[in-house]
Amino acid sequence: MLKVLLIILLIVIAYPIYLLFIESPPPLPKLDYNAWWGPEKLRQRQDTSIRPFAINFTETMINDLRGRLRNHRDFTPPLEGIAFEYGFNTKALDSWIQYWAEEYPFEDREKHINQFPQFKTNIQGLDIHFVRVKPQVPANVEVVPLLLLHGWPSSVLEFYSVVPLLTTLSKGNNFALEVIIPSLPGYGYSDAAVRPGLGAIEIAVVLRNLMRRLGHDQFYIQGGDWGGIICSNMATLFPKEVLGYHTNFGILRDPKSFILELLISIYPPLFMDPELVDRLYPLSKSFSFLVEESGYFHIQATKPDTIGVSLTDSPAGLLAYILEKTSVATRPENRNLEDGGLTKYFTREHLVDNLMMYWTSNSITSSMRLYAETINKKQLSVKIHQIPTSVPTWVVQAKHEISYQPPIILKFKYHNLVNVRAIDIGGHFLASELPQVFADDVLDAIQAFRSLKKSSKSEL
Repeated sequence: MLKVLLIILLIVIAYPIYLLFIESPPPLPKLDYNAWWGPEKLRQRQDTSIRPFAINFTETMINDLRGRLRNHRDFTPPLEGIAFEYGFNTKALDSWIQYWAEEYPFEDREKHINQFPQFKTNIQGLDIHFVRVKPQVPANVEVVPLLLLHGWPSSVLEFYSVVPLLTTLSKGNNFALEVIIPSLPGYGYSDAAVRPGLGAIEIAVVLRNLMRRLGHDQFYIQGGDWGGIICSNMATLFPKEVLGYHTNFGILRDPKSFILELLISIYPPLFMDPELVDRLYPLSKSFSFLVEESGYFHIQATKPDTIGVSLTDSPAGLLAYILEKTSVATRPENRNLEDGGLTKYFTREHLVDNLMMYWTSNSITSSMRLYAETINKKQLSVKIHQIPTSVPTWVVQAKHEISYQPPIILKFKYHNLVNVRAIDIGGHFLASELPQVFADDVLDAIQAFRSLKKSSKSEL
């Protein structure tokens, strides 16, 4: 018995040491940079032009949507004393349906969504929809490209409030940003793959090819949620093309990071800012929150098409499903509010605009497939989270982000971690909730990336 215990103890001690200090990083995956994800019949007549595009709320679509909203079945009342703990409180649902069906200004919001130039171009068989805004600046000001990537259940609209802030020449900066904001494949008005295999790694390739199509061989990237994961993949796969990576979702999910979280839990203040300890520890609190709020994740990673049927057919269901996720990701304590606290941080117009991006394009099912296409044996075997990158990286950590990791963990992946800025405000949808804070942080990061590059050149 003693021998068995000694062997177990040796394994418990040796395995973390091996993972942290001995195991070599996995190699970069071998990828087909021209993999075809669209219909085979279009392969021989691919249109690679960049075409103007506008979203159109047709009268037929509006009438159908209103009819479905007006004719929904009676909802099951919530249990006594329950707010948002069981999901969207149906007491709060009627006012949202009333607003969407009777008060939402379709014509004005269509104009709002189309306020920036939009385009489509075919990349690897998929028509990719994107917003592209170039700054109006003097000829002597350098214009640099920034790729902005949203996540789920978000859309390109997440960044609309920050576009003017990013594309205006700001005081103290000698550059201006051209922003490119694509709808991820399968989201909004970007085509979905017609065959399995288009996960977060492959999407990184598609969007890198989009940037090259637009004439940008080098560029900056920013993303949160799935956008952050895809940007991290881009920084790993294309370190010579990505000039700098900014994220508001600096999270690593791999065995090494998990072991580090456990080791740090022995005495967190020794390894991280004592004022930030409560963002991760005790681990029982953090893990409980993730378990309680990640049911959708497991469904979408295994059976997205089943839940997709109901969300495609019922706008009321789509509203409840997406807004409930928006509520808890913005503030965990919103679960204790009967209305989910949604309008404390966002306008009704903004939230329904986002729903319209999914409803009018009929893309909710294909958007959820990203979970299944990424959380699977084939993708996980690549171990891309364990492959380090030298791309300059800047992380902003909102107070109420759904997950947190200290810099000591992030440095195992991001060897050139320029800055980690923890802020005492904000949640998961930082660009929408606090556009000025978000834009200032992005501009600070790019200025730092540019200074770092300039200093490295001067040292040669």
